[in-house]
Amino acid sequence: MRAAEQRAEGAGPFTTRLTWGLPGGGTAVWESRLARRRGILAVRPPGAPRSRHTRADEVALRRLRRLNAVAATAFVIGGALFAAGAGVAQLGSGDATTCASIYFAGGLFFNTGGYVSLLQVVNAPRHVPGGEGRLVTPGWRWWSYEPTRVDWSSAFVLFVGTLVFAVDLLDSFLQGLSVQQVNRLIWAPDVIGCVLFLVSGHLAFVEVCHGRFCLRRRSLGWWIVAVNQFGSVLFMISAIAGFTRPATGSLVSAGVANWATLIGASCFSLGGVLQLCERP
Repeated sequence: MRAAEQRAEGAGPFTTRLTWGLPGGGTAVWESRLARRRGILAVRPPGAPRSRHTRADEVALRRLRRLNAVAATAFVIGGALFAAGAGVAQLGSGDATTCASIYFAGGLFFNTGGYVSLLQVVNAPRHVPGGEGRLVTPGWRWWSYEPTRVDWSSAFVLFVGTLVFAVDLLDSFLQGLSVQQVNRLIWAPDVIGCVLFLVSGHLAFVEVCHGRFCLRRRSLGWWIVAVNQFGSVLFMISAIAGFTRPATGSLVSAGVANWATLIGASCFSLGGVLQLCERP
């Protein structure tokens, strides 16, 4: 590969892996998730049998560690609270207000985890294609608009999903609602939030698999995405089972809704624990 020649991989408008030749020979490989989560870039010097990893500077690494710890901890606690709320609802050990309060507290942690995940993308080290095999650290930002980046799109959709869930959780405190109002104010936002979580998980798979189907049993990033996506599928099952029948005023299946929420929320807690290990 000649100097500055590039090979991009990904899906659609998204580039998830970029390989380019270095001016002095050799190649550099940037992968979106590895650069964002671990602050590393693979470089193979001329004639070397294998690549070595170069790191971002210490400022970027400290930043990534802090953001990763906050996001992961928020999902661990948020998932645990959602699981607790579902357990209380299933066992009948608390009234509706108690369950709503537990869910709402968990939702606040999901909001935090979603926004900090977006901050991870916004402030991730950037590659320098066509130049030296290194990562550069941008100045701190609280927001950016980068829809052509798959990691930004995945994190943004996830964050919006947590905000939609917040609407559902707030409305669950309302009393005296009719069946139609329950389905419109509580059930509909729940379903929309689940759809956004599934879309975010799909984009995360695009990032980690570079636009192709893959099964990477030795990749911690792949397992984090897979566990979280399984949790999102269970959340969707819970939402469907939580629809209130207009004719009877009862849920499709309260048991399925509660158990799917409990197991799905536990998946997000497990994903958060695994994410704590995916650090620079």
